[in-house]
Amino acid sequence: MKAELKRLTDRAADEGLLDVAYTTLDSPFGPLLIATTSRGLVKVSFPTVYDTDETLEELAARLSPRVLEAPSQLDAVRRQLDRYFEGGLREFDLPLDWRLTDGFRKRAQQAIARIPYGRTRSYTEIARSAGNQRAVRAAGTACGANPIPIVVPCHRVLRSGGALGGYGGGLPMKEALLRLEGVEIP
Repeated sequence: MKAELKRLTDRAADEGLLDVAYTTLDSPFGPLLIATTSRGLVKVSFPTVYDTDETLEELAARLSPRVLEAPSQLDAVRRQLDRYFEGGLREFDLPLDWRLTDGFRKRAQQAIARIPYGRTRSYTEIARSAGNQRAVRAAGTACGANPIPIVVPCHRVLRSGGALGGYGGGLPMKEALLRLEGVEIP
């Protein structure tokens, strides 16, 4: 059955019928749903926090109804995430599809994507980098709405005093990701 499914998904991709490919990936924090398009990685979600069906419905509604589970289409993403979780990858080298975000949120998320491994920035610094230093709350909202967490490392954004702030995967996950990168938590 797996061979037949792979053959069908490969054929759909070859014939241009696959717009969004997705799979789940086991991580130290539980399963992650990852999705890609021809433009790049478009979604990383925490199914333990967000409903998988809702995530797939969002992808179908906002990008294309041609969403198909196609693990082989995400091999490069899975390899890089696995290496990151093992402590062997400091910088992701993946094309990103930013279509699930726009405006200030997109600029803030692109600023977040530039935060180096093992470093942190404040919400204020992200707001400034996105073009509006007074939009600190909007920078926090951009973190919370980040469609590509971990790869776009919103876990590296802290409150001005160094407090963790929030995180879609939960504060224990944010703390663990920061510790993985060698960041000392106050």
